[in-house]
Amino acid sequence: MGILEGKKGLIVGIANKHSIAWGIAKACVKQGAELAFSYLEPFESRVRKLAEELGSEQVFELDVTNDEHLENAPKEIEKRFGKIDFLVHAVAMAKKEELAGRFVDTTRDGFKLALDVSAWSLIGLTKALLPVMQDDASVLTISYLGAERVIPNYNVMGVAKAALESSVKYLANDLGPEEGIRVNAISSGPVKTLSASGIGDFGQVLKWQESTSPLRGNLSLDQLGPTATFLLSDLSAAITGETVHVDMGYHIMGSASLGAIKRLKDLEK
Repeated sequence: MGILEGKKGLIVGIANKHSIAWGIAKACVKQGAELAFSYLEPFESRVRKLAEELGSEQVFELDVTNDEHLENAPKEIEKRFGKIDFLVHAVAMAKKEELAGRFVDTTRDGFKLALDVSAWSLIGLTKALLPVMQDDASVLTISYLGAERVIPNYNVMGVAKAALESSVKYLANDLGPEEGIRVNAISSGPVKTLSASGIGDFGQVLKWQESTSPLRGNLSLDQLGPTATFLLSDLSAAITGETVHVDMGYHIMGSASLGAIKRLKDLEK
């Protein structure tokens, strides 16, 4: 019997099989959960096929920048499930030109877009879905180390992720006392997703992570999924407002060892 047996959840943010949301969805189903999926219009057929692979026909359109879609989301959930036990928010966006060069060149429009889609959407979506969440529901979102430290070319997304992590804390404080809803984040190591492909020199980030992280490797979706299911399950009933690092230990490093630098040079040959 899986740790999510009998639980129902909504997965928001799948684009393809490389998406972090897909890795989490697979792990949730493996642990017994029943899932609904949202899609953006360009990805509808792809998301429907992925949902079918996991035995779900519960798919509906949801653009987090569209207030009408947010208003409609609880109706879609109620029609399909009645109420849900968890929400996975794996949504982020920034203009490609903002993810290279200097942060000081961030545009007003680029800043608004990144903060709206990547941070405010967690607040807006959680609020919209409150009427169809169980009292002990769990909300999980995805962050990255760029929220805490300067990552070259991550730029405005780092600021957006910092806002996201802060939002997790404030939402946890709001929703814990009465609703009993927990809100947490996973700070994921770099993964080759559709969003990550827009970050300048992302290949070098992966090489550096592989060479210098304590577990000497890059994160896979199969490694991330189990932590997500733990945070969505009753096993983490006393955990809220947390950002859990799942990044091969990279976040603890202050500088690379000489051995790690040598390995990096060997990788570049």
